[in-house]
Amino acid sequence: MSLERVFTVDLNFFDFPGAIACYLVRLSDRAVLIDPGPATTIPTLQKVLADRNLTPSDVSDVFITHIHLDHAGAVGWLAEQGAMIHVHPKGAAHLVNPEKLIQSASRIYGDLMDTLWGEFKPVSEERIHIPADNELIPINGHQFQVLDTPGHSDHHFAILFEGILFSGDIGGIRVGNFDHIELPTPPPEFNPLKWRESLKRLKELDLRAIAPTHFGIYTDVQYHLDHLFSQLERLEEWLEKQMVRQPTVEELNEALGQWLDQQGRNQLPQQYQPYFTYLNPTWMSAAGIYRYWRKVRQA
Repeated sequence: MSLERVFTVDLNFFDFPGAIACYLVRLSDRAVLIDPGPATTIPTLQKVLADRNLTPSDVSDVFITHIHLDHAGAVGWLAEQGAMIHVHPKGAAHLVNPEKLIQSASRIYGDLMDTLWGEFKPVSEERIHIPADNELIPINGHQFQVLDTPGHSDHHFAILFEGILFSGDIGGIRVGNFDHIELPTPPPEFNPLKWRESLKRLKELDLRAIAPTHFGIYTDVQYHLDHLFSQLERLEEWLEKQMVRQPTVEELNEALGQWLDQQGRNQLPQQYQPYFTYLNPTWMSAAGIYRYWRKVRQA
């Protein structure tokens, strides 16, 4: 049973349990990782591997859903250990030469860049595999399938393994095993039209479980995907009403925070409230929504 081979590795990002997951798939003499997390959590990943009698060199393959630093920051280090990195064609060049990616993230995080994410090492070209959409990748007698799923970013894959969908951020953010699910909408590529089409595609799959990177494996797949659909519709309706008054991005940020609280964020236990500062900061989501409206909708 595939769920018995899949382990949720809690990277314990900044001592927040249940914030960022790396998924470990154990296949006899080797391991496969999905979304290995930021470089700052490499020591945690090393310890988890050691606890399972694995070394970093036992990791033969790494799938990243997209190249954002909370998902992919450790890939350069893992490539140095010998892993093959499977990445979306629109993200591959940024792994080989991460300069633009680092510059873009630095504009967002400023002085906190190194503290949060650590060193993003480049990946040599011979350690990169660029799959096509729907490609089946055989590893040790098992199949991993990659699905092009834009909406959160244009370089986003969802990874399907024996009925388990590793959904990255297209599957939203769901912490603490609660019903509340949020849409992370950062710039520059948030697009609700593309997101909706990706969700339609996922709903057509025969899924046993869905595993967002933030956080955990859920078997209530229909609820999870239906909730994302309705949340996307509510966000678009809210945005239509907000943009009539032509707010600044700062005003939109304040309104979005209030709206997210109304949607259920403030009903989560207090221990989970700080998570969103890192996983889905309101100012970043507002900036992504604002950019979508100005660059896509108004265009």
